[in-house]
Amino acid sequence: MARRSRKDRRSTETVGGAIPSPHIQRSVPHFDVLDEAQLQQLDQQVDWLIENIGVAFRDDPVALDIWRAAGVMPTGEHGDLIRADAQWIRELVAKAPSQFTQISRNPARNVTIGGNHQVFAPIYGAPFVRDLEKGRRYAAFDDYEKLLKLVYMHPNLHHGGLVICEPTDIPVSKRHLDMVYAQMTLSDKPHLGAITEKSRAQDSVDMVEIMFGADAMEEHVCIMANVNTNSPLLVDRVVSEAIQVYSSRGQAMVVTPFILTGAMGPVSTAASVAQAVAESMMCCAFAQLVRPGAPFVMGNFLSSMSLKSGAPTFGMPEPVLSNYVIGQMARRLGLPLRCGGSLTASKIEDAQAAYESADSMHSTMLAGSNYTLHAAGWLEGGLSTGFEKLIMDADRLGSYQKFLGQGLDLGPDAFARDAYEQVAPGGHFLGSDHTMRNYQTAFYDWNEMLKQYQPPALDAAKKEALTDYVARRKSELPDAWY
Repeated sequence: MARRSRKDRRSTETVGGAIPSPHIQRSVPHFDVLDEAQLQQLDQQVDWLIENIGVAFRDDPVALDIWRAAGVMPTGEHGDLIRADAQWIRELVAKAPSQFTQISRNPARNVTIGGNHQVFAPIYGAPFVRDLEKGRRYAAFDDYEKLLKLVYMHPNLHHGGLVICEPTDIPVSKRHLDMVYAQMTLSDKPHLGAITEKSRAQDSVDMVEIMFGADAMEEHVCIMANVNTNSPLLVDRVVSEAIQVYSSRGQAMVVTPFILTGAMGPVSTAASVAQAVAESMMCCAFAQLVRPGAPFVMGNFLSSMSLKSGAPTFGMPEPVLSNYVIGQMARRLGLPLRCGGSLTASKIEDAQAAYESADSMHSTMLAGSNYTLHAAGWLEGGLSTGFEKLIMDADRLGSYQKFLGQGLDLGPDAFARDAYEQVAPGGHFLGSDHTMRNYQTAFYDWNEMLKQYQPPALDAAKKEALTDYVARRKSELPDAWY
């Protein structure tokens, strides 16, 4: 039989990054570890925290006024502690949709968050980058653009995230404009908006309105935002103002309690899980007070730490178990779930990075995470984005598409009857037509991928309007590095 040449095989590959990247629609059951009695015990602890301990909404008088208007009087030393009837909070949480679709300017890239859908996004927030050629360094905007192009081109990453790395060569007061603009022009995948200050969140929403229009924003989720509570049991102004900006426009909020057991939560996994759920529920309830029905994603970043050094540890039994449990709690509340992904404390792509990332990601997937941030690229406890790590992680994500999404293929081609007819007893299938039809030839090399990158098409008028908006806002803002 004639062999296909390497050139022939490559000719069938899609060049330029426009590879379809459908997210996972899960076809296997979730990994539920608690029975009903145990779930009720957790519910009781969550309700006790909401009613008796409370969550502080600090440094945001507007947020406190919103609670007052709903009949809740802030108390406590600072006059910002919110305690409320737990059943009422649960009724507010029930107003949030159990799933929603974030649209993209390319409809083929739309993603559904919630239900049996699972979406992967890259690392978020690292100030450093590293690669084999240049090593570890402060991230610059050139690094950001390269990483974004790789995220756009890789079919196993369905969402652009936002801060794939911190472009530290641009003032903090302005870099959000460059990042959101890059997400909108260098990629056509859905993405997140800025949250670090109210005006930056508003800039993100305004830019989305330029891209999609006000009417579309009323009908669809066009952008999401991800923010962390200041655990334990504190919602600072960054969080509450971000909720007000995004939720008031019907856009989706992802709120994630960041808890290292022993520091921001008790060393008990059960107590920390209940705390995380209580913080999430209070933020979701607040979002519903801002706008009933506002989409909300319940986040989980509960990890262990070394009580000797204070360093976070990943892939340990406690955070793995917390993923499973919070997954059950989120489904019980009817909220989409966000978990962390391929997490590691390793500084390089070594065996430690491999097993910690694999353990973290596997539990995230079995738990049913609907939106997985940090699915690829995470190194050094989140301090660094690795170019090679991004590609290695993203390549491995394809296995979850097979395992969770496709299950066992029982279609006509899956039984390979033509191959049995072609291969003699004692022979091999390496050169059979069936093997040639189904094997993959592509190996991901990030430098080669960047050489093949082609930007997705964008309406010239929209690009001009976005460019003008960014230029105007930059002229209005000081160069602040904080």
